[in-house]
Amino acid sequence: MTKKNTIAHNEMSFLDHLEELRWHLIRSTVAIVIIASVAFLMRGFIFDTVIFGPKRMDFPTYRVFCNIATFFGFDSVFCADELPFTIQSRLMAGQFSAHIWTSIWAGFIVGFPYVLYEVWKFIGPGLHENERKNSRGFIFIASLLFFMGVLFGYYVVAPLSIKFLGTYVVSAEVTNEFDLSSYISTLRTSVIACGLIFELPIIVYFLTKVGLVTPEILKKYRKISLVMVLILSAVITPPDITSQIVVSIPILVLYQVSIYISKMVLKKEAKKEAKLAAARAKKS
Repeated sequence: MTKKNTIAHNEMSFLDHLEELRWHLIRSTVAIVIIASVAFLMRGFIFDTVIFGPKRMDFPTYRVFCNIATFFGFDSVFCADELPFTIQSRLMAGQFSAHIWTSIWAGFIVGFPYVLYEVWKFIGPGLHENERKNSRGFIFIASLLFFMGVLFGYYVVAPLSIKFLGTYVVSAEVTNEFDLSSYISTLRTSVIACGLIFELPIIVYFLTKVGLVTPEILKKYRKISLVMVLILSAVITPPDITSQIVVSIPILVLYQVSIYISKMVLKKEAKKEAKLAAARAKKS
């Protein structure tokens, strides 16, 4: 049955492929819209609990950093009573627009596994049987990494960024009054970016499969990657070494895991080629 589906897929014309892709995109969009509609109705939870959670000093991340600093006898900016900034909406439709787009992004995040499923249904028939077998669990692993990245972005990167930017002042004459769209954009960027960054092992797996990446290339640019990660951590976190290390470690671990995955892919490819060579030698 699988072979017949693969043959039929390969015999499809370019327009047929476009039509099939269109339906995959339509189903993905419908799923996102349905989830976004539910999120739209959960306005209180989405905004008061999720969106504005990192604005309050009782947020779990701030409490953890405060407890760590207190344990070692240090004063910490994470032990403050409140963040010295306010959020306001300056546009007539600002709050309604924020409500709509936040619901859509929530639909994308929650519906990410289904979007991956539709992508896999489109590209899967074009793969060889052994490639499909080796890629089993792709949706689960990719979704797991994405949600891990989202949680890391929400509980680590976003609050550290909001804490730093919300307390940063150039003069006592300036009051921090952030626009609602700017605040949500900072939170959304941190969450989505981390979710995609955590897909690095999956990306390296497929790039290694097509021959664009090797363990040697990853090792060669590891020092450069380390510097880039440290610079990124310094930019998005408060100016203390502890916060920068907390943000850097998961990314560096992912990079090292990607090197290991690249090695495993090449080993499997080498074994496969050896078996084919042995089979050809027997035939000859």
